[in-house]
Amino acid sequence: MFSPRVLVAALLCSVSSSAFSQNYPSRTARMIVPWTAGGTADLMARVASQKFSESFAQQFVVDNRPGAGGLIGTDQVAKAAPDGLTLLLATTAPNSVAPSLYAKLPFDPVKDFASISLMATTCYVLSVHPSMPVSNARQLVALAKARPGQLTFSSPGNGTPNHLSGEMLKMLTGIDMQHVPFKGSAQAIADVIGGQIAMCFENIVVASPYVKSGRIKALAVTSAKRASALPSVPTMVESGVPGFEAIGWFGVVAPAATPKDIVAKLNSEMARMLAAPDIKERISNLGAEVVSTTPEGMDQFNRAQIALWGKVVKASGARAE
Repeated sequence: MFSPRVLVAALLCSVSSSAFSQNYPSRTARMIVPWTAGGTADLMARVASQKFSESFAQQFVVDNRPGAGGLIGTDQVAKAAPDGLTLLLATTAPNSVAPSLYAKLPFDPVKDFASISLMATTCYVLSVHPSMPVSNARQLVALAKARPGQLTFSSPGNGTPNHLSGEMLKMLTGIDMQHVPFKGSAQAIADVIGGQIAMCFENIVVASPYVKSGRIKALAVTSAKRASALPSVPTMVESGVPGFEAIGWFGVVAPAATPKDIVAKLNSEMARMLAAPDIKERISNLGAEVVSTTPEGMDQFNRAQIALWGKVVKASGARAE
């Protein structure tokens, strides 16, 4: 049995936590983005932070902490005080791919965070140079089988979801292609536009302008359903590659021990925010699809994503650079 002193201490702690949660947020809060300013993740964070600031009548500021493929900023939130005043704009690479890509991580992407809600998903576009004699993914696979090891695909770096999307195609179809990593999307897609590289899986936000201008030819999107940004482009499954789905995602999480009522407050506000027509339009303009979940739903989603990318990483033999 617990002593009276322990019971009193627990009761006081509970009352203190409840009072803190009722007054939340009592001061300026931060949303850490583990990527540079100006990218899709940064813009998503600014959408959420602006709405949080308006709803809670307290400032939420965006704090960009890039580096190490998103690991630096993500780790800072994992180790932050669990008071709801430090949040993370969580993304695919550090939260879903990194667990299988790195031999050792400074944080656990499941145990060290309290999920609040997904915010949006995006996809990648399988694109080729316009001169390539293929018009869909099925024909591309046939060409790759006819030319084993000769076709190349670029990515913004080893172990990125873009790279692993190419590895997923190899895993599902048995084709042999050569991966050519670059240090960023700009150079990776530039060499496809220039014809030096046969194809790439690029984020739809980056690829769309080049597809629409005819500088690259889109064969398929990697999502389960067609993307609103490129509605005429079929999915990989529609294009003849059963079982292929690769998405990027954005969501908000807090340190693991954050009080449940604070998580509930933030989740409720995110649900309201993501249902608003103006927010849906802003997110759609970023080439993404709005997704709202419960905290439990986000947990389940990320566990499934970790398992999915883990299979691809294992099959490809990819390692962190």
